[in-house]
Amino acid sequence: MIARYTLPEMGRIWDDRHKLECWLKVELAACEAMAELGMIPAQAVEVIRKRAEFDIDRVQEIEKTVKHDVIAFLTAVAEKVGPESRFIHLGLTSSDVLDTALALQMVEASGLLIAKAKDLREVLRRRAHEFRHTPMIGRTHGIHAEPTTFGLKLALWYDEMGRNLRRLETARETVRVGKISGSVGTYAHLSPELEASTCARLGLEPASISTQILQRDLHAELLSAVAVTGASLEKFATEVRHLQRTEVREAEEPFAEGQKGSSAMPHKRNPVNCEQIAGLSRLLRGNLMAALEDVALWHERDISHSSVERVILPDSAVLLHYMLVRFTEIAAGMRVYPDRMLANLEASHGLVYSGTLLLAVTRKGVSREEAYAAVQEAAMKSWETGRPYKDLVLADSRITALLSRKEIDESFDLPHHLRHVDAIFERVFS
Repeated sequence: MIARYTLPEMGRIWDDRHKLECWLKVELAACEAMAELGMIPAQAVEVIRKRAEFDIDRVQEIEKTVKHDVIAFLTAVAEKVGPESRFIHLGLTSSDVLDTALALQMVEASGLLIAKAKDLREVLRRRAHEFRHTPMIGRTHGIHAEPTTFGLKLALWYDEMGRNLRRLETARETVRVGKISGSVGTYAHLSPELEASTCARLGLEPASISTQILQRDLHAELLSAVAVTGASLEKFATEVRHLQRTEVREAEEPFAEGQKGSSAMPHKRNPVNCEQIAGLSRLLRGNLMAALEDVALWHERDISHSSVERVILPDSAVLLHYMLVRFTEIAAGMRVYPDRMLANLEASHGLVYSGTLLLAVTRKGVSREEAYAAVQEAAMKSWETGRPYKDLVLADSRITALLSRKEIDESFDLPHHLRHVDAIFERVFS
């Protein structure tokens, strides 16, 4: 299922062929920069640019013997280029190519994630306005609290995705750096000018300083943005799962015609897609932990990070891409039941207005403690008996001695609770 959603776009960025294409881009950019600086003949670069290519099967065949991926790649390219291949990789170390090419892949992958995050925000914006004034009960600790609207819930998700979008955009700029600085980052056989020229050709910034590698806090920042975005998607999906519970049934994820929910119970419509998103978010957090472990390496570089990031970078990008696409579909097709929302709001017999009543009594000059005692006593009776809270309030002389019938009615007014919805929307969507 994941491949169906991601391979045409995200999967291509991380496949072996595209990885080697990025390696070749770096090598060609370095050759062009060297020619520009007079380090190698310009005519040689023309030949290299014309002939440089690779056969992926040949690269893999050579690697079986040399046990080194970059050497295998360079050998395969040299077979295509001929004598001028001696100018390729001149003075570079493997990580100059690997890390700079990886930056190209991370920037490309981040761009896709950013685009999908924007798609989700647009759906959330549209649906938030659709249900802007649809009242429902707000819950704290899972218990009825005070009225809100379903549009406000979706507006909150929209706002949170805005922060995720900014984190992804910032992380993309963080990893938009390359390095062509040699074996320990001192430019012993190269120069900062060559690095700057090579990176400019690739749309990257040169790292201010590097060792043999780019520092892995850069990658950890990107995976942090990915993991936080995944956590938000889990949060949204978990709320949909709650709303879909039979006892609640205020909203549910799409259920297609012909879809089956259970092999044993034909009536079931389970929130399986939201549950899947919740599960996959755990992988993103686990990958972030691995990325943080990659930050600390021995001296100028060891290789303990390499095997890890070959898994966690493509996997995290593919997973979040899939999760964004999937939850965008869920949000767009989500079934919403306003009548059920209103019925649930009213199911607690008016208890959700106790806070407003407390304030009304307190404003009459009664101590908060005395007002709270009277208001809570009536509320507890309503909980225990199921009688309408308003009836119990009207029967309590301590409250009616202070508030008129009109003032009590106003305390139970739903529109009063929701009077600032438009102002909140203006602040969120302006």
